[in-house]
Amino acid sequence: MTREAFANIISSIPHQPGCYKYFDEDNNLLYVGKAKDLRKRVSSYFNKTVDNYKTRRLVSLIHTIDFTVTNTEHDAFLLENTLIKHYQPRFNIDLKDDKTYPYIVIKKEPFPRVFLTRRVIRDGSEYLGPFTGVGSVKELLALIKQNIPLRTCSLNLSAANIAKGKYKVCLEYHLGNCSGPCAGLQSEADYAANLMNVRHILKGNTGEVIKHLKNEMATHATDMRFEKAEIVRQKIEGLQYYQSRSTVVNAHLGNLDVATIIGDEEYVFVNYMMIANGAIIYAKTIRIEKKVEEEDADILALVVEDMRTTFQSTATEVIVPFEIVVADENVKVTIPKSGDKKKLLDLSYKNAEVTKQEIRKNDALLLGKASAQNADIVLEELQDALQLSELPMHIECFDNSNFQGAYPVSAMVCFKNGMPSKKDYRHFHIKTVQGINDFASMSEVVYRRYKRLLDDKTALPQLVIIDGGKGQLASAMESIEKLGLTGSMTVVGLAKREESIFFPNDSEPIQLPYDSPAHLLIRRIRDEVHRFGITFHRQIRSKGTFKNELEGIAGIGEKTATELLKTFRSVKNIKTLTERELTKVIGASKARIVWSYFHNEDGGLKEIDK
Repeated sequence: MTREAFANIISSIPHQPGCYKYFDEDNNLLYVGKAKDLRKRVSSYFNKTVDNYKTRRLVSLIHTIDFTVTNTEHDAFLLENTLIKHYQPRFNIDLKDDKTYPYIVIKKEPFPRVFLTRRVIRDGSEYLGPFTGVGSVKELLALIKQNIPLRTCSLNLSAANIAKGKYKVCLEYHLGNCSGPCAGLQSEADYAANLMNVRHILKGNTGEVIKHLKNEMATHATDMRFEKAEIVRQKIEGLQYYQSRSTVVNAHLGNLDVATIIGDEEYVFVNYMMIANGAIIYAKTIRIEKKVEEEDADILALVVEDMRTTFQSTATEVIVPFEIVVADENVKVTIPKSGDKKKLLDLSYKNAEVTKQEIRKNDALLLGKASAQNADIVLEELQDALQLSELPMHIECFDNSNFQGAYPVSAMVCFKNGMPSKKDYRHFHIKTVQGINDFASMSEVVYRRYKRLLDDKTALPQLVIIDGGKGQLASAMESIEKLGLTGSMTVVGLAKREESIFFPNDSEPIQLPYDSPAHLLIRRIRDEVHRFGITFHRQIRSKGTFKNELEGIAGIGEKTATELLKTFRSVKNIKTLTERELTKVIGASKARIVWSYFHNEDGGLKEIDK
């Protein structure tokens, strides 16, 4: 939408709070925003020079503007949040996380088990969490096991089964980790009390559990059961140590949420912490790509609401660095200037900054999404190390894959500007090679790849990496020469173990410094072609579409070949078998065919032309 077109509709937009929506000419929703003053906010997109490219791109695509007036800015925030989650417009920040958070489940069953899961099943079980990492969950479960006796078996502990005396106690009972409900040695009420202590620990309220254990210790001491009292005392010490290690400032602060935001032109980093009784029970920093120019307060408000929903926060106070809108008007927003709450805010900032620096470090090493500047530095280093005539902005890497001497396929990955260009990745079924021959297979796929690029008049890469060393490199160069491409691009071989780089006809390889960015890029490309090739290989194997050496034997079909490989693991092993050993698996007639294919009349192995 041009400024002239916008001038014709500006008078229809009111000076009131609400939500605005931008649509393209195909009526696709591009962006949803909120504003205290709709006309003033929408006008800012058209009446000023926008420096941000993404915002300029958004404005160029706007064809229609729609808006909804609300009573307050808070109502506008609620509506904006709902619309973004429902429609997920392309220019709004993406709050989706690609990981599934772990939960601790209290299973709905007699004497419920407590265990880690990532699958939430609507079966009436109680799910506590989610948690931000598996490590913290396992630590909590270990703490629970040390202090609260619960069953870990999967027995059906129905009242009828227990009454029949169907089960006996196991080692866990004798170790003190279980109170033996399977043998009727623990009541459901007592077990339920233990589960309540589990809930207290998971919610950061270890004080209630310690109080319960102190009462238990006093009872044991009164009854002269001093050994049991000592065991409980040790449990109390363990919980107090855990509590002291988790407490960050003041145990009397109660339940709080803390959130901070830092960033740059491209990304923002938001740290969110959930505090229970002065202890951090959840902490997470997320990186969000900026789609358009947005205020930090707007981004932080959306993230806080998303995190509070995800982690089921019931805190009635949120500590933030500046004023934000929160969905629940009963939640107090605090901007501390000093004291314990300011210390918590500073800790949140510190966590966000640490994550930011770690990701930037990874970006510089091309382990994550690198900036253009960092990529150029690494590519320049690679150009210098390999003495390339051009900056290797376009790199392709080939690798062969087979399964225990059968099922040959190949893969090629493409990196542009130092980053994976997945739309250019290619898989290859080997067509012209019989049996397993890595050299001939490499020659075939390299020829097919660059013949296709020549036919399509597509740009060639500056650098081609052949994973496998001198033999595969020589085979690849045969195809390069056949196509008349010698000198058009640099082709190198990569030794699988030493990660040495070979040039054609050179006897000595180049060894890049192990921790150099250029070496890390080469390793990343190699790992990516392995991953891509192996994934394809597994997919093909699962579909049963391989043609292998065994299926090439007249009279032997796919089913028989698969059964042999399943039993004996490789063609190499099958060649060494006697006819009798083969008969046990596939029967006498087929065993005779297979044995005869690999052996001479005198019993020796044939030299089979591959």
